[in-house]
Amino acid sequence: MTAPLRHDGALSGSTDAELAARERELERRYRVACGSNLDLDLTRGKPSADQLALSDALDGILDGDYTASDGTDTRNYGGLRGIPEARALGAEIMGLRPDQVIAAGNSSLTLMYLTVDTALRHGLNGAAWDDGPPVRALCPVPGYDRHFTLTEALGIRMTPIGMTGDGPDMDRVEALVESDPSVKCLWCVPKYSNPTGCIYSPDTVRRVARLPQRASEGFLVLWDNAYAVHDFDFPPPPLENVLECAAEAGTEDGVVLFGSTSKISFAGAGVGFVGGSPNTLDRLEARMSVMTVGHDKVNQLRHARFLGGRVREQMRAHGARVRPKFEAIERILSESLGGLDVAAWTRPRGGYFVTVNTLPHLASEVVSLAGAAGVTLTPAGATHPGGHDPEDHIIRLAPTFAADDEVEAATEILALCIELASVRKLLATSRAK
Repeated sequence: MTAPLRHDGALSGSTDAELAARERELERRYRVACGSNLDLDLTRGKPSADQLALSDALDGILDGDYTASDGTDTRNYGGLRGIPEARALGAEIMGLRPDQVIAAGNSSLTLMYLTVDTALRHGLNGAAWDDGPPVRALCPVPGYDRHFTLTEALGIRMTPIGMTGDGPDMDRVEALVESDPSVKCLWCVPKYSNPTGCIYSPDTVRRVARLPQRASEGFLVLWDNAYAVHDFDFPPPPLENVLECAAEAGTEDGVVLFGSTSKISFAGAGVGFVGGSPNTLDRLEARMSVMTVGHDKVNQLRHARFLGGRVREQMRAHGARVRPKFEAIERILSESLGGLDVAAWTRPRGGYFVTVNTLPHLASEVVSLAGAAGVTLTPAGATHPGGHDPEDHIIRLAPTFAADDEVEAATEILALCIELASVRKLLATSRAK
């Protein structure tokens, strides 16, 4: 993230007369924007149609050959851990060995729900969580809203943890884990974190891997590495292997990893993966056996044949389509707001999101202004548990689904709305003195 916001910069140093004149000019431009009948949307991190088209060869790739490498007829029941080549694909994406991976259906979010529900009601790394007092999860913020929704749906309380450029505030995480026995898990998006785009530092990964040593029984690290291979640059920046760190610390049973092909191939028809220790996989497989007699192995096989050994090639093609949208956001925000000290934003090297920080208590107003001008943004507060950002200063941008020219137009409106809201706030503050 850029340097913290200052309150003595270019705009805040302006006179009331200068601010009033600037407000009039910005309002004129804003009225023009509102009359342009725009309909732009930067709300969800979905792949665009041209990204999805990169995987059109999946259709028909099996050409009538449904036999997996171990002789399994993928059209039939069975094989809860997935066919060998699909587990190998998951291992390639997640940085694991195939025996450390279960290849399942299309949704890693389903696997996260299964994991947390199993830990809560049956026990995964020790006794069931609901055998004791109410459970609490540590949730880095800004963070992934679906983690919060899942956690809340299971009746688990949430404690926000601030994010740094290296990952969660580990001093606070460790203090809470050691002092509060109700803390049973930590959510993580370790590479191109949703939505800040940061990559956890090696020291952070090692500290995360040691947490089950310091916590009460049953603690889990929930390692949602959704953007493990979603790089813009090649060779890509590395991420320390958390399961290897856990093996060194003797905490393998306390770390569960998740991944999928959902933004590599077809978003709604991919393959989800869960990784972990033998104990973890045994327990999850036992729970799965109650729910299904086998995942879609035909889909697993076609993904393995399409992506096996060429994941990086596929992601280079994705990066070539996505990178220009992020570059446009950076260019327009820098040109429009650089030096004004009214906003800061992330410059990720991969992933799906850009985070914009406004002046305190302005994000909701900016989102509202943008909406009236035809630009739909993720609601302010969505990056926090309960949809409540106490400082109301974080906006998440998801540019991948929109066309390049739409991203540019939406970012120009966003910058205009940020400056207008900021000028109004500074002018109101000055007049109130």
